[in-house]
Amino acid sequence: MTVPGEKIAMFIDGANLYATAKSLGFDIDYKKLLREFQSRGYLLRAFYYTAVIEDQEYSSIRPLIDWLDYNGYSVVTKATKEFVDQTGRRKVKGNMDIELAVDAMEIAGSIDHMVLFSGDGDFRSLVEAVQRRGVRVTVISTVTTQPPMVADELRRQADIFTDIVTLQAKIGRDPAERAAREASRGPRDDRESPQHTPQFLQRPPVPQRADATANVGADDDEESFE
Repeated sequence: MTVPGEKIAMFIDGANLYATAKSLGFDIDYKKLLREFQSRGYLLRAFYYTAVIEDQEYSSIRPLIDWLDYNGYSVVTKATKEFVDQTGRRKVKGNMDIELAVDAMEIAGSIDHMVLFSGDGDFRSLVEAVQRRGVRVTVISTVTTQPPMVADELRRQADIFTDIVTLQAKIGRDPAERAAREASRGPRDDRESPQHTPQFLQRPPVPQRADATANVGADDDEESFE
């Protein structure tokens, strides 16, 4: 997948990775994830992109953002925008595709290998553009779900496609460890330290759902996310 000594940049579409891991029934351990790719070459940057709801007194995604920011990740956020569509339905918009694409093109001249954690087909053109600059691109998502979480056009454009299932043992949170910790501490604390995946990435509360799932697509409830 990687060549020893090559310069790597990692781009994590936070909402898409959350949805992928959730569909497969495991949690991402971001400390393990960082160490795994640091071991594969020179990890120049590890970007993490997510939208946040700014006007909430407490947002369940904040502990994760703070931990990532202090532990080796370059966190890129922007506020979600709420609007009412023509049918009167309230929608929350928080698309981070442009921010990711701009960062990728800016750093492309300084890296050998781009690792993209997303299955969003909108990134196909970005992958092609980065490849034209001589950068190899690995896309990490999954085809084991029904339907697959990765768009076929993105998978085909990538130099390498890695199913995240094959990385689960290396970057996934140990279910036994989580169960033991939760049993020992009693009721869950929503402010759990995000050394691993915090509670909101397991089952986010409905009012805060936009933090974790913005960009994933339309929802069946009164809100949908674009």
